[in-house]
Amino acid sequence: MSAFLEALRARLGEAGLLVGGELAAYETDWRKRYPGKALAVARPASTAEVAVVLQLCHGHRVAVVPQGGNTGLVGGSTPDDSGRQLVLSLSRMKQVRNIDTANASLTAEAGCVLADVQAAAASAGMLFPLSLAAEGSCTLGGNLATNAGGTQVLRYGNARELCLGLEVVTATGEVWQGLSGLRKDNTGYDLRDLFIGSEGTLGVITAATMKLYPAPKERLTALAACTSMDDAVALLRLARDRAGDALTGFEVMGRPALALVARELPQLTQPWAPAPWTVLLELSDAESAEHARTVFEGLLEAAVETGCVQDAAIAQNLQQAKAFWHLRESIPLAQAQAGLNIKHDIALPVSAIPGFVQEMDAALAAYLPGIEVIDFGHLGDGNLHYNVQAPAGVAPAAFLAAHEAPINAMVYDAVGRRGGSISAEHGIGRLKREELAARKDPTALALMRAVKQALDPLNLLNPGRLL
Repeated sequence: MSAFLEALRARLGEAGLLVGGELAAYETDWRKRYPGKALAVARPASTAEVAVVLQLCHGHRVAVVPQGGNTGLVGGSTPDDSGRQLVLSLSRMKQVRNIDTANASLTAEAGCVLADVQAAAASAGMLFPLSLAAEGSCTLGGNLATNAGGTQVLRYGNARELCLGLEVVTATGEVWQGLSGLRKDNTGYDLRDLFIGSEGTLGVITAATMKLYPAPKERLTALAACTSMDDAVALLRLARDRAGDALTGFEVMGRPALALVARELPQLTQPWAPAPWTVLLELSDAESAEHARTVFEGLLEAAVETGCVQDAAIAQNLQQAKAFWHLRESIPLAQAQAGLNIKHDIALPVSAIPGFVQEMDAALAAYLPGIEVIDFGHLGDGNLHYNVQAPAGVAPAAFLAAHEAPINAMVYDAVGRRGGSISAEHGIGRLKREELAARKDPTALALMRAVKQALDPLNLLNPGRLL
């Protein structure tokens, strides 16, 4: 391996290659479930340097683990413990190459932090709507590699729907220049969609052209208390009828989730004692502030009248709106502080969610009395984070070791019966690789393996992840 590392150093320079004791931050995932040992960390500063890295890896038969902000939750961006995998960090590639307001598009490199992409769009008077809790550290390339979702999928779609074109380096070090700003291009297979969501197993995304939108004239946020998940779904239906496309966020938080935040993060203010279900709604209006508030107030009044909402509070200023969102986004942090837990990032038809929650809550309570279900997520697009924590007094690590497999089976069986998915927005990585193999349609798996074999026959790109 010394010849390989020497060749890398010669092409990337000292700043472009990390070895030895400098690697710890790149070797452990955010949840600290998949610690590994890297051969080295390559930090190219350009697409040409990424191509050089992959050419050398192909020639020396070295496996590559692409890494963005390393904020993923499924173990997809850290090396194994062999000490023979190269981590390829795109963190130095963070240039916004172009903003085209007439075309409503932005081109940025893969290492750009998501919050910086949002800020670049805002500086041009536009909106880049992809938004998630890790936006201060996750990167655009990682968002695309995992087809990230977040809090505004209801209106704008996942990362896939926001992407117009890609620049990708292949397993052999060739560069595909697909940075098109076109909305229509009917010239064959959609290679862009092939790489989005592939988790670095087919190629390395180095840049992307993304859609922009007009900045809303008004953005209003509210919390609403519901007594059941059925009521939350009824509120969603009413909100869609009243607000249409202006409804950009619809998040649900179960009582145990907000109780956990109160316990672990007591400095955060909550507007009322946690209701059975608390919904966070956001409306973004392009017409006027007055129109937005009229629609929002009318919506909540109607919800109270029909009985699907027991109480509601509209944020009176930007600071309060941020506090409402911070409450929602603090649930994963509160869980991390409480210890290891069993995470489920599931997708279901919205109509099936109340039945799923009722069935699973009862089944888990019968399976292990005292178990705690931390249920929250993007109800507007059918995505729940249905997480399970140990009963009081039970060590989280021991709980995980003893109960993760049977609880996963219970949850995923119930999801499968309702035509859902075991991964809505987090991806597969290592965490769900065996579940995917067991539950995905065999024909679909065969097609996926055929694509992998065609584009990466030596299995050097993120091996052992996804497939």
